[in-house]
Amino acid sequence: MKLFHSSRHTLALALVSSVLVTASSCTKDLDRVPTYDLSTETIYKDLAGYQAAAAKVYSGFAVTGGQGPDATTGDIQGIDQGTSDYIRQLWSAQELTTDEAVIAWNDPGVQDFHNMNWTTSGVFVRGLYSRILYEVTLCNGFLSEATDAKLADRNITGNDATTARNLRAEVRFLRALSYYHALDLYGNPPFATENDEIGGTTPPKQISRADLFKYIESELIAIDADLVAPGQNQYGRADKAAAWTLLAKLYLNAQVYTGTARYSECATYAKKVIDSGAYSLTTRYANLFRTDNNTSREIIFPVVYDGKRTQTYGGTTFITHAAIAGTADANWNPARYGVGGGWGGIRTTANLYQQFADTAADSRGKFVTGGQTRDIVVQTDFKYGYVPIKFKNISSTGVAGTDPTFVDTDFPMFRLADVYLMYAEAALRGGGDQGLALTYVNRVRTRAFNNTSAGNITATNLTLDFLLNERSRELFWEATRRTDLIRYGRFTGSTYLWPWKGGVAAGTSVPEFRNLFPIPSADLSVNPNLVQNAGY
Repeated sequence: MKLFHSSRHTLALALVSSVLVTASSCTKDLDRVPTYDLSTETIYKDLAGYQAAAAKVYSGFAVTGGQGPDATTGDIQGIDQGTSDYIRQLWSAQELTTDEAVIAWNDPGVQDFHNMNWTTSGVFVRGLYSRILYEVTLCNGFLSEATDAKLADRNITGNDATTARNLRAEVRFLRALSYYHALDLYGNPPFATENDEIGGTTPPKQISRADLFKYIESELIAIDADLVAPGQNQYGRADKAAAWTLLAKLYLNAQVYTGTARYSECATYAKKVIDSGAYSLTTRYANLFRTDNNTSREIIFPVVYDGKRTQTYGGTTFITHAAIAGTADANWNPARYGVGGGWGGIRTTANLYQQFADTAADSRGKFVTGGQTRDIVVQTDFKYGYVPIKFKNISSTGVAGTDPTFVDTDFPMFRLADVYLMYAEAALRGGGDQGLALTYVNRVRTRAFNNTSAGNITATNLTLDFLLNERSRELFWEATRRTDLIRYGRFTGSTYLWPWKGGVAAGTSVPEFRNLFPIPSADLSVNPNLVQNAGY
């Protein structure tokens, strides 16, 4: 089932933290706080109401508003709706800032990502921040109405109450995921829960990165009992394994977030996912990024897209179209990707291409090179830069998606191969069994080399540098690269350079404060509780 529910919430970019409260509302202009068009008693009158409201919370990761992708405005105002989708914003911040992606367009602020010169007023910096906190607000709104007391007051009992509590745990997971992105990207965001005053005039307090880490950790542990067992939930919904995977990610990066390494805990939770037996590697790598990837037992938590019911110019629609030239020719045929045309936007740097020692043998190393140059002379011309072949609007059997514009392929937020590689890295950093780590890495590489041992490595080959490169080969364009480079100390500074890092063709050193994005100046102006991240 494709989870989707129409939007009843709108948030202005300039008013984010002032409305980071438990609201179910619709703003009428940029200067008005949320007002109500439906009462909570109407929405949450029975289990069906809770299910519909939870579907809206899930859809907040996929779509931009209930009026459709071509509406003038969406949930987030002050930004082009087509660019404001959660996954498109997250992908841009995680990929365009690294060696894995460049973009040809000149939309205001978009080149700032790869040049690493974003500002506190940049529309994309504000857009992602707003999208994350908007999602938190949706979660808080649901959770304020899903207490045991309110379920009892509404005569939701027995199996219905159990189902509602499952939904409550899932929404707490979604809030933890959003706060994880805020932790990773912005460090010290404003913070509110369902216990904060609804429609309150007091803006939320800022939370420190270390305290937000503790909060996310505690939430994910607390909800374990109420989440469905691994692999047993409806497709597209969170289960215990999704929470364990997020905990593994949290612990893998704990030294960055808190100054204290937690690699043993990372290995523990990664192994819980693996040992559950609920998930297994998809036989063919390419099928993870096709329209029927909802049948994969590798994807632990997807963001669900449907060409007819979750239409957006973000998500996999963006990733698929933007990686195709705007003009069809001998090298570019949009029909091969299941779409009606390309947008001529995203490519990669030579660094990613050179990660693949054998692009013929490694099934992950597929690039369009015809008509393209490997080296990027200028970022704003699509012909410069090879293009990875990854997401398509075509099924594993070659059938085109349901719509030539809006893509059916789901975005794999979490998948098992990542969990294998997280365990391996944690083990090499002293948190697990290195022999088991080698087994897990070779499972990933066996699949990559068409289910043969041709790409298998030995214990001598298994180093931290190898794993960073392997994560790039396996997970490129899946919104992990920035976080990985920061964990390895290679995102800023001059230790590792890539074309146009810092706005220089050969790459240049970038100051360390760029490891975090700034709190948008528009939010600082309306919330006196916020202090800007250092360096901005």
